[in-house]
Amino acid sequence: MNTLEAFNQALFLMIDATASTPRWQIDIAIAIADYAIYLVPLTLGVLWLSGGQHQRAAAVRACCVALLALGCNQIIGLYWMHPRPFMIGLGHTSVEHVADSSFPSDHGTVFASVALTLLLARIRWYGALMLVAGLAVACARVFIGVHFPFDMAGAVVIACAAFVVVTPLWSSAGEAVMGVLIALYRKLLAWPIGRGWISR
Repeated sequence: MNTLEAFNQALFLMIDATASTPRWQIDIAIAIADYAIYLVPLTLGVLWLSGGQHQRAAAVRACCVALLALGCNQIIGLYWMHPRPFMIGLGHTSVEHVADSSFPSDHGTVFASVALTLLLARIRWYGALMLVAGLAVACARVFIGVHFPFDMAGAVVIACAAFVVVTPLWSSAGEAVMGVLIALYRKLLAWPIGRGWISR
């Protein structure tokens, strides 16, 4: 474990911004780290509002995978506190962040969960978008000093595990869940659906 942690910290110091890093690079990284996450609900919303049954089912399944994975993150954080870099005085931190457990990254978990689900559902363009955005966020959050590289690797592992758990459950209950959600959607948004503004 000590060897792995030393390697983790060495990787972090290779990516982390330094005192000589130009401010504009840090500002771009902060913007990516803080705001790229909004691409996730935007992408899933587009899939639901403009897609067919397959795209909608993939969007809902991606939400289920992400929520389960985030729940696992909370449990891990409760039982194993892994300090963030600034909590042990390592590197340079460019933003203020709550001093909670760093492992696994919630941001990384969400992107990994959604990207994995969409790619395996053969919704390749949106899945690739989530993958690229997730990699950018992972690098940015290490760059600004709030996560270690292994926090991001752990996020991918948790997302994969959540996907494995959700897949058989979705196979047995997914059709019923989608039936309820689509019926509710068509009832609540009957007016814009009737005018052809969004997909039925």
